[in-house]
This record gives sequence, C-alpha cells and structure tokens, in this order.
Amino acid sequence: MKKKSTDELNKILRSNIPISRYLRENAESFNDLTLPQTFELILKENRVSKAQAVKGSDLERTHGYQILSGKRHPTRDTLIRMCIGMKANSEQTRLLLLKNKSAPLYSKDKRDSVILFGILHHLNLQDINDLLYNNQLPILGKN
Repeated sequence: MKKKSTDELNKILRSNIPISRYLRENAESFNDLTLPQTFELILKENRVSKAQAVKGSDLERTHGYQILSGKRHPTRDTLIRMCIGMKANSEQTRLLLLKNKSAPLYSKDKRDSVILFGILHHLNLQDINDLLYNNQLPILGKN
C-alpha cells in the first residue's frame, strides 16, 4: 500500500472509523523513526557528515554528537542550529522540529521568518545570525 498524506489521514480520522482499525490500516503511513534515526536519514540524504553538521551548527563538539545520538534533548534553537549545520531544507527542518515536539517555524513570526528565509536560501548559521541581528531579533546563540 502507498503512504497516505497528512490530509488523507486527517480525513479518515474525521470519519467514524474505530481507532484500532485506523491504526492497523494506515500503519505504513506513520513516521515511527526516532529523532536520532531521522538525523541519520537526513544526513545521508544531504550527504553531510556528523562532523560537518556539528561544525556548521557551531555547537560544542561533544554536545552536538550527544544530540545526534539521542543522549541529549535539544532546545528548539539548538535543533534549528543543528538543522542549519545539516543543510536541512525547510521540510526536513519541519520534520525534525515536530519529532522533537518543538513548534515548527512559523512564517507569521518575524524571527522564524528570518530563520526560514535563511534555510530556504541555503545560508549558513553566521549569515542567518547576521540577518537576525540586523533586524533586531535574537540570534541563534550559544546554549
């Protein structure tokens, strides 16, 4: 069976289908990967090494590797920095933020808009922080 879109799944959820049947019939559509497994997948897709991701996120080396391995739970800003270091696109960033139970980037928020702009235009962390600073917004600083 083919994976269903979020809209398709939401439509089914609105129907009177029993939840046990819904879960059984749509099992292949669920994203059951852990945060570290999702990191691995995105690193591979983007052809970025863990070392490059940690360096590009400007995180302390040990801290970055602990996040990638799942030993430490990142804050939203730290995860965004990791996404930038991984060269994650906007969809990959959204997925990682949701996996982390963090709010996705919201284009009606000024700071999030600047960060999203940077991700969409493949800017590095320093360039995104410059844009944030120049627009009097909090940078993605050291945690």
